[in-house]
Amino acid sequence: MSTEARLPAVTPLGPDSVAWQVVGDRRLLLGAGTALLLQVAHPVVGAGVHDHSNYTEDPWGRLDRTIDSLLSQVFGGQEAVAEAERLREMHKAIKGVDHHGERYHALNPEAYWWVHGSTFWTTVRMLDVFVQPLSREEKRRFYAEWRRLGLLLGLREHHMPADLEGFEAYFDDVVANRLEDNHTVRELLGSITMRATPPPPWWFLPEALWRPLRPTGGTVLTRCAIGLLPPVLRERLSLKWTDADERGLRRLGTLTRAAGNRVPDRVRLYPKAYRAQRG
Repeated sequence: MSTEARLPAVTPLGPDSVAWQVVGDRRLLLGAGTALLLQVAHPVVGAGVHDHSNYTEDPWGRLDRTIDSLLSQVFGGQEAVAEAERLREMHKAIKGVDHHGERYHALNPEAYWWVHGSTFWTTVRMLDVFVQPLSREEKRRFYAEWRRLGLLLGLREHHMPADLEGFEAYFDDVVANRLEDNHTVRELLGSITMRATPPPPWWFLPEALWRPLRPTGGTVLTRCAIGLLPPVLRERLSLKWTDADERGLRRLGTLTRAAGNRVPDRVRLYPKAYRAQRG
């Protein structure tokens, strides 16, 4: 069935949306580890990633495809409709049996919405710490826009809390009662340390110069990934977090906010977001 026949009433986001103002900022990349940890701690998502993803073999390619997909959903106009259909087609084949012995499918609405909804939560959290906090009214608008993207992705109204307050209660409940430690969580935590990560495709210097940078990059990514998590989940995963770690995270936030005010939009924004905002 075509996207147009299945989702006739969904209008892609436009320049009047909160999402257009915040999603394209490169600083949000610092929250990628948190978003992924929240997602793979869900048993359905964790099983699907463990059985079907190649992110450990191709971390940069996987990251680029994920970012490009999200930017297409937000800034793509009619391209967002095609991207939503592509994602649903891709996820149809992701199924199996998890470590609890339960059958899973990536298009299970509970899991599919959790991936989308936890990305919203992480974006808001990142804005609070590293960019500029949204007002309560802006958060309400942003959430309503995220629900529109959910409809575009094929979810139904009843799969998603109706408003921001409902989402916040839902999110807290899932974190408290549904998320778990599992093999994929541990694998991901090892991956973001960058101990064995190859240089990114755009790295043009000798690989010998990349190796000494990995520990610093891994420390920053790990601190962000762990520090932005809800404390209750951090404790469940037995992840150490000290007062010194918290101070380090806050200092990084101060630095990124100051840098963002000085960096030109052409550099600060992803190209797809920059082109969209320039019209």
